Amino acid sequence: MRRDLFAMPPGIYMDGNSLGVMPHAAREAVLRRLDDWQHDSVHGWDKWFGLAESLSPGVARLVGALPHEVMATGSITSNLHSLMATLYHPQPGDTRRHLVATSLDFPSDVYAMQSWADMHGAELRLIPSRDGQTLTTEDILATLTDDVAVVLLPTVLYRSGQLLDIPGLTAEAQARGILIGWDAAHSVGSVPHDLHGSGADFAVWCHYKYVNAGPGAPGGLFLHERHHGRMPALRGWWGHDKTSQFEMAHNFRPAAGAGGYQLGTPPVLALAGLEGALEVFATVEMEDIRTRSLALTDHLIALADAHLPELKMVTPRDHAVRGGHVALAHPDALALSVALRERGIIPDFRQPDILRLAPVALYTTEAEIEETVRVLRDLLDTGSYKAAREVGLVT
Repeated sequence: MRRDLFAMPPGIYMDGNSLGVMPHAAREAVLRRLDDWQHDSVHGWDKWFGLAESLSPGVARLVGALPHEVMATGSITSNLHSLMATLYHPQPGDTRRHLVATSLDFPSDVYAMQSWADMHGAELRLIPSRDGQTLTTEDILATLTDDVAVVLLPTVLYRSGQLLDIPGLTAEAQARGILIGWDAAHSVGSVPHDLHGSGADFAVWCHYKYVNAGPGAPGGLFLHERHHGRMPALRGWWGHDKTSQFEMAHNFRPAAGAGGYQLGTPPVLALAGLEGALEVFATVEMEDIRTRSLALTDHLIALADAHLPELKMVTPRDHAVRGGHVALAHPDALALSVALRERGIIPDFRQPDILRLAPVALYTTEAEIEETVRVLRDLLDTGSYKAAREVGLVT
């Protein structure tokens, strides 16, 4: 789709749902900011001081928000803690105090939510999965009882690739008086969003997967403008009103909107990677990315059905509930993942038995999908994957 805008690594890259490929513009932006540092030293802050805020329109476009509702800052976990500190403060005797997440969440979300449940003597209730891979709307709604204060859901489940009904579940939670937040790590840059229009209370995500901003890229947070009258509970110098920040006053005056949730000095070089990555998205429409993504995952699913019967399709087939990657289950998924890497194809593995393949709309080709399936078929036929070398700590 826009492969020309990327510095493609050797071989076939099918792991953009874990770490995106480097855009040429990201490299150029980082080098430009390094040149600023070299030539301007501390005066570079004249250019960097409002860098994060300058990226908000591009970030907002990815998530369907107003620019003042989003900020590139922190990480998923730190942003989740910051937003929970502001939005969740049950008082003694409140019956509406418990929290909900899912049994299929990425661990860090559960760690964070459990922290807040523990601090307030509340329960963290995890929505069960009937098949160990996906969630049903019925089970999600059954957990949203009248003693729940906040629910955090993933937009796309990181193992199976299931896409949840963001507007529908948001409306259901709010009709029950429950604040709802979304972890959009596995959808931003792959699936169009309308966080503002759907009325979501808050959201967090990263920019190093489908957005391709690079390892260590700052995360993103969304706070609906109806909550902007709240004082951020966790405050830091960089969240102060920019027009008076250097007065160094001890009374905190928050920046407008989501900007008030910044804490420490931003990592300029990491922001530069995002600055360049957003240039790519300025050349395409999210709806076109989604159309291309679904066509690629359709192609992969059809080939897997035809040629890889030993691998169980875990990802939902229905477009309405499918994200941007395809998950295949096999008892030897780890060995298959390692063997693919030895053959120059980069997938990833998730416990206990999931091989994830992400044909990314912006740079993956049909031919690469076909070659990936061909190599998998060869590995299964020959059994050579069983001799794959031992994997490292990162899978």
